[in-house]
Amino acid sequence: MNQKPAAINVIWLGMILIATVTAAYTGTMDAVTKASFDSAKAAVTLAINLIGPMALWLGLMRVAEDGGMLKAIARLIRPIMVRLFPQVPPEHPAMSAMIMNMSANALGLGNAATPMGIKAMRELDRLSCKKGVATNAMCLFLAINTSNVTLLPLGVITVRAAAGAHSPAAILIPTILATALSTLVAITAAKWFEKKSPDEVLEASEELMNHKEDGDPGQENESLYPIVSKSGKIFIAITVGAFCCAVAWRCCHLLMAGQISMETLGHLSGWLIPILISFFLIYGYLRGVKVYESMTSGAKEGFETAIKIIPFMVAIFVAIGMLRASGALDLVIKALAPVVSLVGMPPEALAMALMRPLSGSGAFGIMSEIVAREPDSFLSFVVSVMQGSTETTFYVLAVYFGAVGIRDTRHALTAALLADAAGILGSVWMSKLFY
Repeated sequence: MNQKPAAINVIWLGMILIATVTAAYTGTMDAVTKASFDSAKAAVTLAINLIGPMALWLGLMRVAEDGGMLKAIARLIRPIMVRLFPQVPPEHPAMSAMIMNMSANALGLGNAATPMGIKAMRELDRLSCKKGVATNAMCLFLAINTSNVTLLPLGVITVRAAAGAHSPAAILIPTILATALSTLVAITAAKWFEKKSPDEVLEASEELMNHKEDGDPGQENESLYPIVSKSGKIFIAITVGAFCCAVAWRCCHLLMAGQISMETLGHLSGWLIPILISFFLIYGYLRGVKVYESMTSGAKEGFETAIKIIPFMVAIFVAIGMLRASGALDLVIKALAPVVSLVGMPPEALAMALMRPLSGSGAFGIMSEIVAREPDSFLSFVVSVMQGSTETTFYVLAVYFGAVGIRDTRHALTAALLADAAGILGSVWMSKLFY
């Protein structure tokens, strides 16, 4: 029996054909040809560059998992997650990995969120009865990811501060409200599609719950106990105390010099990464985990994953590159400008709205250019909120689904695009309220 092709197939093919036809009319075929090769090269380069961060964070996730941290975190917000993901057992590693991913996204830690999200997808795939087909839990998880749950859009605030905006952090509340709206739409859409097409998942056996890959070091069960020597504990206590003193000294120095500003606050994200790394390792060490062996074992997954996602990233990057080089995006912007003005969106912001689901770097570049040119304008305010409350949908789907070889994405793309639309419209509405 012939199956209806998944939405991603139709959309991807449409992007290629539209770019080719547009290039024939605009005379940009050479540029499109060059863009196709350049985009394929960029996709492979990005995948290779992801190996390091993936190896690092998947290794740290293994330390946290072996130390029992992920299960402890999962228990804290079990009531909410169980309602959202009834197909996933509360104690399953997928549950805690999803929580860690969402937490990293909320703090704007993209480098940490991606490996954690891939870890969650790998665990969710183990619960699936049909390999290569997205489960309802996967679709919901990806929809929430693409709605970009953001509490601290520090990167955007930093750009606005650097451009000399009068109130760089004024986008904070509208961004939170806009991303809350997009997340609500993502969950509602995914749940509605779930009712129309239920899926099958494996029963969570004890063996599956405590799954460890062959050759994994670490603990065989959750009954861990500290085996750290007294001198080791003293060393850690001294290290933590020295760090706290350094932070206090630094804050006092900045206060006395009058250098505390929103731009300084934007640099806090640079502090969070080293703190998180140290926290995971100290926690694992105190729980009796062999942190070096556990870290290196988990890091091996980063290399495997980078190879798996290359074909998916090449396909998406080539389609986006051809679409941009052909001039098709510019034509769409011109055609839709009168329509978007009806909802109060500045026509100049349409380029940002269309680029955001396709290219993170492209959208960030558009936002930065507008903010630098008009830091205190309504247009600048709108695109800043858009940047903080939406996500690069096609990239996220390509990386996460590619990591586990999912080819039938089912309703994930539709739910994600609905969330994008809600985030964009919400950005306009909230900007009108708070500008």
